[in-house]
Amino acid sequence: MTSDPQSTANQRIVEDLVSRLRRRQLVGSRATALETLLVLRQVVSKARFSNIDQLVNIIRSVGRRLVDAQPKGLYILVTYISYSFLELEHSVGNTVRKVLHHIREEYHTANEQPAAESSFSIAKFVLQGQPRKQATIPSSESRVPLKENDPDDPDSFARVLKPVLMEAIQDVFDELETVYDNISKNAKDHIHSDEIILTLGMSKTVDSFLKAAAHYRNYTVIVAETAPSYGGREMAKSLSSAGISTFLVPDSSIYALMSRVNKVILGAHAILANGGMFATSGSLLAATAARSYSTPVVVCAGQFKLTPLWNLYHEYGALDFGDPSAVLCFDEGDLVDKVDVVNPYYDYVRPELLDVFITNYGDHPPSSIYRLLKETYDDEDNEL
Repeated sequence: MTSDPQSTANQRIVEDLVSRLRRRQLVGSRATALETLLVLRQVVSKARFSNIDQLVNIIRSVGRRLVDAQPKGLYILVTYISYSFLELEHSVGNTVRKVLHHIREEYHTANEQPAAESSFSIAKFVLQGQPRKQATIPSSESRVPLKENDPDDPDSFARVLKPVLMEAIQDVFDELETVYDNISKNAKDHIHSDEIILTLGMSKTVDSFLKAAAHYRNYTVIVAETAPSYGGREMAKSLSSAGISTFLVPDSSIYALMSRVNKVILGAHAILANGGMFATSGSLLAATAARSYSTPVVVCAGQFKLTPLWNLYHEYGALDFGDPSAVLCFDEGDLVDKVDVVNPYYDYVRPELLDVFITNYGDHPPSSIYRLLKETYDDEDNEL
C-alpha cells in the first residue's frame, strides 16, 4: 500500500484488528469472521487499484497480516503440499479466501458475455439455493466496460468495479448474519419426538439448532459438562430455560449413557479438507463411543468454518493447550513433579467417526467436503 491518507487509514484499521487478535481480545469463529469482513470492506472501499491483480494483492497482504498476527497453535498441518503452523481462529483466513473468491467471480462475470451470465446464475443457484440478484449483474447493453491500466483515468477500473465488489462482500455479511437461522431451519427433519440427544460443551450453533427443533418435537438432551472449561453447564442452562428436557452429566458418563442415545450432535471449531474437524475437547470421546454403538454423529457448523487444511500428524488431538492448573493444581504436592499435565482446547475427530455436516447451505457427508472447498475458495488462496 502507498503512504497516502487513505492507505494510512486502512493501516490503522488493520492494525487495530491485529492487536485484538494477538491479545485474544476477539475470540470465536463467527465474531472473528465478522470483524475480518468489516476490515476487508473498509480496505476495498478505500483502495486504489487499476487492475484486478493489484486489488488481489492488497487483499492478500491484509489477509497475511491478520493471519500472522494470531497466536499460533503448536500442531502442524499441511496446506496441500507445504507445512505450516495453523492459526487458532481459522475463520480469519477463511473469510479472506471467501472475499478473494467473490472478487474474482465478480470480475470474471463483469467481463463475460450474456450467455455466461445465465451459467453464473445457475452455478449460484446450485451452490446457495437461490439465484443471483439480477440487479448485481447488469445486462451487456447497460454494462460499463472494464478497462484496466487506463493511462488517461487510472481510477476508472476501481470506480466501475467497486459497487459490484461491495455488494459481493455484503453477500458474505448476510451469510454470516443468518448462519444460525439457515442451519436451524431444517432441524425438525433431523430430530424426532422422544429421541435422546447427546451433546457437549457450549456451541451457539448447536444451541440454536436444538431450540429450533423444540418448536416441533419433544425430546431429551444429555449435555456433557466438558471439564475443565465446563461449557456444558452454560449449554444445559440455555436449553433448560427454553423448556427442553435437559440433563447435565460428567464427561466420564458418556460411554455408559451412549446405549440410550439416539443421536450425537456436535459443534465444530474448524472443518478440514479431509472431512475431519477440530472440535471442543471431549468430542473425540463422544464420537468414538457413538461409533461403538453405531449411533449417528451429526455436526452443525457454518460453511465459513471450511478450511483448506489437512491434519496428517496428530491422530487424536490438536496440540493447542490451555492452563494445566485447571486440570491439576500446582499445590498437589509431589504428584505434580511426577506427571505431565495437558489441557487441550480441541480434539481432532477423524472423518470416519462423523456421519453428516449440517451447514447453512445444506447437509453434506464428510466425503464431499473437499468438493465444497473447491467451490468455496480458489486454489491459489490456500496459502495466503
